[in-house]
Amino acid sequence: MVIGSNAKQLLRQREKEIQDIIQTEIHCSEVWATQNVRDSISLIETSASLVTSRSMSGSIPHTEGERSFGFVFNRPMGVILGIAPWNAPLVLGFRAVVAPIAMGNTAILKGSELSPRTHHFIAQLFVEAGFPPGVVNFILHRPEDAADVVNALVTHPAVRKVNFTGSTAVGRIIAETAGRALKPVLLELGGKNCSIVLKDADVEKAAEAILQGATLNGGQVCMSTDLAFVAAEIAEAFKETLRNKVKNLRATSHKAISTRGAAKSLSLMEEARKKGAKVVSAATETQTNGRDPQDVPVTLIEDVEPSMDFFSAESFGPLVGVVAVDTVDEAIKIVNENEYGLSCAIWTGNHHQALELAQRIDTGAVHVNASTVHDEATLPHGGSKTSGFGRFGAEWGLAEFVQTQTVILNP
Repeated sequence: MVIGSNAKQLLRQREKEIQDIIQTEIHCSEVWATQNVRDSISLIETSASLVTSRSMSGSIPHTEGERSFGFVFNRPMGVILGIAPWNAPLVLGFRAVVAPIAMGNTAILKGSELSPRTHHFIAQLFVEAGFPPGVVNFILHRPEDAADVVNALVTHPAVRKVNFTGSTAVGRIIAETAGRALKPVLLELGGKNCSIVLKDADVEKAAEAILQGATLNGGQVCMSTDLAFVAAEIAEAFKETLRNKVKNLRATSHKAISTRGAAKSLSLMEEARKKGAKVVSAATETQTNGRDPQDVPVTLIEDVEPSMDFFSAESFGPLVGVVAVDTVDEAIKIVNENEYGLSCAIWTGNHHQALELAQRIDTGAVHVNASTVHDEATLPHGGSKTSGFGRFGAEWGLAEFVQTQTVILNP
């Protein structure tokens, strides 16, 4: 507990230093870098507060024997491999190792080659906080060595569980590798996150939150809003509101982490345009002609159709599409039939209806009258379908890194 407090205090003291590192490595906004630090502090605080909670302490269930006693212990698993991504490098780097070590395990943090300094900062912070050698370990590698390094780590006999945050494609490979070694995995993967806007929704608030959810960190967030399914009765008013908001962002673009990432977003946008969608971009003509190959303008794609790749593919860029629907059942059917299931939002003035609808949606989280981009240290976080399985966060996240042992005490 004291050592954990030391880590938190050191992070507070070096907040400006790590903010600068994050902004330099992933060229994000100061707001995003600051949020990474604040969320990391909250994560450490919450994990420390839950270590001694009753839910983590085991139990003494009833047994049939006249004089026997049953004990269920929560025991550390051993070595946990945490593979962290670059897009929220500080908080997701901490998330990969804090819960494992809080439950008595040792951890290996495999950092991203796109945010090596941030992930090294995390490992060094644990050393400076007084954690014994070997509790938190750190490894980096060249991109071309990724497959060999990950395979060696996942299949090593000492590693007892793997947690991974990243793309569905890579998550599938890690799950297959771990499966052959009969090791459990915790996966938080991609998402095609949607907002469902009912006819009684506050159009202004919904449009603002949906645009923010699509553009935060350039749309490079697993929970980013990709699509808005809007009741046909208000679809035109909603599109006009969102269109004006995008136009007011003239000259606004976001730098993707790579030219490959930017090319994917631009390709989805262009393919939708060719198939009949109306595309409204925040880029000026000058920016379009002299564009940095990593820049992606904030873009609204109106009247998205199922035949368009953007209808089902995760964009991971500052793009948002609008689909008019005749009924809420139609919207929920589309959301549930998509391969992803991470986050969803419902916009309505009827809270009772919202709670009923939420139970019908196959996603890890449903947010009522709020953005799809939302996570807190006190809540479980994860997805369904190809968005992964298992949960990070709070007692649910801590429970991922213990194994139960039953002990029967007889006279």
